[in-house]
Formats: sequence, structure tokens, C-alpha cells
Amino acid sequence: MTRLGAIVAVANQKGGVAKTTSVASLGAAFAELGKQVLLVDLDAQACLTFSLGVDPDAVTVSINEVLVVRGVAARDAIVGCADGVDLIPSVIELAGAEAQLLPRPGREYVLRSVLEPLRQDYDIILVDCSPSLGVLTLNALTAAQGVIIPMPCEMLSHRGVGQLLDTITDVKAILNPGLEVFGILPTLYDGRSKHARAVLADVGERYGLPVLSPPIPKTVRFAEAPALGRSILSTSRSSKGAKAYREVATSLLPRFQPVPSDQNRPEPATTD
Repeated sequence: MTRLGAIVAVANQKGGVAKTTSVASLGAAFAELGKQVLLVDLDAQACLTFSLGVDPDAVTVSINEVLVVRGVAARDAIVGCADGVDLIPSVIELAGAEAQLLPRPGREYVLRSVLEPLRQDYDIILVDCSPSLGVLTLNALTAAQGVIIPMPCEMLSHRGVGQLLDTITDVKAILNPGLEVFGILPTLYDGRSKHARAVLADVGERYGLPVLSPPIPKTVRFAEAPALGRSILSTSRSSKGAKAYREVATSLLPRFQPVPSDQNRPEPATTD
């Protein structure tokens, strides 16, 4: 009996929430814990791809081709990265993928269909969603077993989380009944700020969701890491940010235990 790894979407339609940083850092942390990790860049800006030392302009097969060109397998796009993780990179052409997917029957299930075979090879597949609630993000939520929601510790971020949770509710009702919210990940946290502390105290109660701990601190080390093509766990191993991501990854690990392949999810219904 083959055991399948977990697909986890890291999503927030608001930009600037440390989503890509969280995918790269959690991926490296899981790899340090001995897990086989695949990261999927589902954003046309290709920030995750660049952050892991892969030049988007030099990529020949990307998530764009996997999604829109029939016959291109996800395995054809995988590249190895320095932090011990594998990556399916993105390119700017992915910006046109939504328009190409819209006419396709079952369009919300395309990513799920291409990633499912890879669950036999990886313990954890983290999907870096685009900062929108369009077809690509719906694909990620439909493919995933769980969602992590990065959220800066500021009051305006609450509104974006509420909108995303409404979308998740719709996805669970129509496309993916087994989807779980693994938790809100507080990011850009300044413990000296009374406002940040108040937001952190409020967010879990407001949405009735787990708040992952510890909060990820605001530090310039995160801005430095992408220029070196590595995560902060490699470029600043003993920093507070690296330590925080390691603790979050360790706390999440029980949620990512592989499931038997005979526990199949329902076949997707065709949508118009």
C-alpha cells in the first residue's frame, strides 16, 4: 500500500504578507527534518523561483506548461534547489494561464490532477499561491489537503483573511470537502508594538482558527536571503526568523503524516 504525502496551499490574496518567504522557509525547515519536499510556484511574478536561485528567464519547463500544455507532466518541470528541496518553477507567461484554463471543463481540478502522482514521491508539497482569488488559487485550494494563511500582525490584514475564508468555505462546499485550514501564520511581527500584540491576541478568537506559533518576527534577514538564492535557514541559520520557522514546521509536522493511497478522494465533477 503506497502512502501519499500532503499538498498544502499557502494562500492570502493580499500581497506583501511574507507568503513566498514562508513557503521557502517552511520548505527548508521540513527538509531539515528529513522530509522530501516539493515547492510549487503558482505566481506569475515567480518570486519563489527567483528566491531559490532559479532564473525564471532560463526555465524551459514551468508550472505554466504543466497546466496549459496537454502532455507535459509535472515531473518534467522539477528542479533541485540548494536548500534540499525540489521546485516546480514559474514564469511570467503564467499570467495568461487563467484565461486559457477558463474554457476547460473541470478547470478547478487541473492542478490537482498534475500533482496527485507526485504525492507518492514527496512527504510535503507546498504551493505558493498567487496574491488573488482567481482560477489558479482555486486550483490550489482544490488540490490541497490543508491551507496555511500567512497574515501580518496589523488590523487591515483581517479583512483579507475574512475574504479568503469565505472562498475556502465555498471550495469546501463545492470542490474539495476535505480541505482544512491548518492555521493562521502571524508574520512581520514586531513584539515591541502594542498594536501587533493586540492583533495577534485577537486573530484566533475572531476566526475560530488555530494560530501557528511562534509568530514570525520582522527582520531584514528575510530581504537578504533571496539575493543569495537560499532561504533564511541557510543564510542566517541562528536568526530569530530562522528559529521561528523551524518551530512552526516542527509543530505542523503531525498534520502532514502520509495517508494510505487507498483513501482516495472523490473523483472531480465536471464544471461548466
